[in-house]
Amino acid sequence: MQKKIPANLITGFLGSGKTTAIVHLLSQKPDYETWAVLVNEFGEVGIDGTLLQGASARNDVVVREVPGGCMCCVAGLPMQIGLNMLIARSKPDRLLIEPTGLGHPQEIINTLQGEYYQEVLSLEASICLVDPRNLEDSRYLENDNFRDQIHLADVLVANKTDLSCEDDRRRFEQFADQLPEPKPETAWVKQGALSVAWLDLPRRDRMAVNPKAHHAHHRSPDKQQNTKPMSLPEGQLFLRKENKGQNHFSCGWLFSESASFSFDRLFSLIHSQTAQRLKAVAKTDQGVKGFNMQDGIVSVIAIEETPDSRLEIISTTTMDWDDFETQLQETIID
Repeated sequence: MQKKIPANLITGFLGSGKTTAIVHLLSQKPDYETWAVLVNEFGEVGIDGTLLQGASARNDVVVREVPGGCMCCVAGLPMQIGLNMLIARSKPDRLLIEPTGLGHPQEIINTLQGEYYQEVLSLEASICLVDPRNLEDSRYLENDNFRDQIHLADVLVANKTDLSCEDDRRRFEQFADQLPEPKPETAWVKQGALSVAWLDLPRRDRMAVNPKAHHAHHRSPDKQQNTKPMSLPEGQLFLRKENKGQNHFSCGWLFSESASFSFDRLFSLIHSQTAQRLKAVAKTDQGVKGFNMQDGIVSVIAIEETPDSRLEIISTTTMDWDDFETQLQETIID
């Protein structure tokens, strides 16, 4: 029989650093192996896939995106299409799955262990990243998805610890100690420095606190079944897509390959935002850059190339998207 493909979930709430952690894992991939990554985002335009492609281009990794909400909704169609294409085209030695930070992992686990994949995939350790500073924030602690991402994890990783204090560490250790048996392995890292050895740890059955939390779908059935990559009509400079669910709102813009941005003006615009999350990949007058804004802090990385430019905002309140769009267009270089 053909060897089953080991599969790992990399979970974590918005801003926990999942994409950075996966990039770190990819840097540790054995040279003789091919890995595949299925990445899911709450927003409609998809940013994380482009960020991961920068690492995958050098590491024999195939990346596929499922944007626009929980990828396992509507009978798992978007997820199954993405998985099937990855498996058929890349024949990976390992599969990493990054669900949206607002998603509930239970249905993804059910799909991976279901009849269709039980002879193809071997579900191994699920790794959940948390920002330990959030463990005193009721907005997180009372969120069913946040709680179940933690309760279903085999490895619970405190990330962004370079921004944390000793009180945060003590709080994390106490939180992990109160989790039910079997308790997850725990780790304290910074900048997503996961150990590749954690992927081979065994998965142990755990119970979700609120498995019904998954029923808060993000998209309508018609939209869920549109799994084709987003593209611009010929001659159009950009398009805008919105999404909402789990008490969050998103708006994303996809710009044509001809659009070029002023780095300074775009950085200033991103830095001025108060939304919960903002990500972008943009062609600028200083090269292709990836932007990540959270808690008022903007980080920038260089990216080798991108076929287009994309920006996505996620907020817990509705925003004036028209006003932001006007400001965004003003950062484009004539």
